[in-house]
Amino acid sequence: MENEEMPVMGRPETLRGQVETFLREAIMNGRFAPGERLVERELCELLQVSRPPLREALRRLEAEKLLVIVPHKGPVVASLDIREAKELYALRALLEGFAVHEFARLADAAQIKALERTVKELHAQAKIPNRRALLVAKTKIYDVLLGGSGNRLINEVLQGLLSRINLLRATSFSRPERLAESLAEIDEMVARIKARDAEGAREAAQLHIKNAENAALGMLESND
Repeated sequence: MENEEMPVMGRPETLRGQVETFLREAIMNGRFAPGERLVERELCELLQVSRPPLREALRRLEAEKLLVIVPHKGPVVASLDIREAKELYALRALLEGFAVHEFARLADAAQIKALERTVKELHAQAKIPNRRALLVAKTKIYDVLLGGSGNRLINEVLQGLLSRINLLRATSFSRPERLAESLAEIDEMVARIKARDAEGAREAAQLHIKNAENAALGMLESND
């Protein structure tokens, strides 16, 4: 495991959260690959922390299904197989499609402006681009959409899937041309929302997810 400069850790009550954030982002950006074993001793040295906060962070990531704890081996970065990816995209399309439909129907002018700002930020990040920043920017878009959908349960369910969804987003962004396609699809969805075309917005959102699925599955199949 290569050494990497780490931010200075903060107060004890925030230590677990800092470790958790670092590990989550390391998985998202590919530093820790699917199937890779994480060695506690090496992580403690890298992060300059003791084992208790590290183990708390590992348990949290296990709950998010980003890690699996293998007997006699320890924590291993989770691998999404093609069947699991298809199931997750199917659930995303169903729930996000409905959320976008409801946002187009219910959102007020301030919420639509907030959505436009987050999409503008995504376009700005795409010019760099940086995978972590792109994922953060796209998460902000969905925070606005879900927050304005009027359905707290869908928001709760999708937030619970966020880490695995971001893992698949990172996979789909691995295809170079996918980013430009994704931006165009999101722009179309926003245009439908602004026009208060709820059904058209749903269709645009579901098409965006379907195209992301095709890109991610292509990358997963090529890695088999």
